[in-house]
Amino acid sequence: MIVPLKPAVVEILACPCCGASLTRNKSELRCTNPACFSTFPVVGDVPILLNERTSTFQINRYLTPERPGRITALRAQARKYLPRIGANLVAKENYRQFRELLLGNSPDPKVLVIGGAEMGAGMAELQGSSISIIETDVVLGSRTQIICDAATLPFVAASVDGVIIQAVLEYVMDPAVCVREIHRVLKPGGLVYSEMPFMQQVHGGKYDFTRLTHSGHRRLYRHFAEITSGACAGPGMVLAWSVQQFFLGFVQLHAAREIVRLGAACSLFWLKYFDYFLIRQKGALDGASGTFFLGTKTDDVLSDQDLLKSYRGAVPTSGIV
Repeated sequence: MIVPLKPAVVEILACPCCGASLTRNKSELRCTNPACFSTFPVVGDVPILLNERTSTFQINRYLTPERPGRITALRAQARKYLPRIGANLVAKENYRQFRELLLGNSPDPKVLVIGGAEMGAGMAELQGSSISIIETDVVLGSRTQIICDAATLPFVAASVDGVIIQAVLEYVMDPAVCVREIHRVLKPGGLVYSEMPFMQQVHGGKYDFTRLTHSGHRRLYRHFAEITSGACAGPGMVLAWSVQQFFLGFVQLHAAREIVRLGAACSLFWLKYFDYFLIRQKGALDGASGTFFLGTKTDDVLSDQDLLKSYRGAVPTSGIV
């Protein structure tokens, strides 16, 4: 269910084209900069705040949103009752820590979710508190409050207390640009929680670009001080996904690929339970399915020398292999 934007959220919106403030009426938002004066439609209470000159997404596609076909809806419903071959084993604990840190900094913090069309794993830990959650995406999902591109976040600088970007950075053209935007919109000392894949096959089609090791993920956030980081899904999930992908390599038709995924879900789901033991092992960090980073905005920069010293995996580091 889409939550209408609160006035306090509208106040921190900014033009994605020039950064100026916006005024709102029922059907659109308008830039107040006379040199820009861009307008942005509001579709079903959801503002479409895209800079079409730089984004790969265009406003027109949201004016007549597509509804999922009957088969797609049935498939989505069926997947709710199937076992999953992967599991995020640390998100709940991480979100509890994120929540406590946020509320320790402010009694009513604002949290921006990038990629919030659906509730991410563990995010229920933030519900029922005084945290104001602003859910954005490039997809008009059940929870999307604002359509925007992560490369040009339509918010004024230093306007939010926390940012969540869970399993999104693999889909953006330039993750470093997105992280710079996160740094810009966060208040001093603001929190970021990030998850992204490492050992995973392509699952986002033409919009799937990036995989990073734990060290690579950490370097992406070198303008942040680390609170905690590690693997969020382990080698058991990697193995299950790899076996599934092996069999997917033999089929091309959509229906056949769905049958393979169904078979994988029913026959390989048990492999993820090894990760309950492996998830905090050094070797698991080197072969994780995905990693997480929780940190605070800072003016300092993590040097590459210090990044190398922070390596926590099991591969010998006495020399370059």
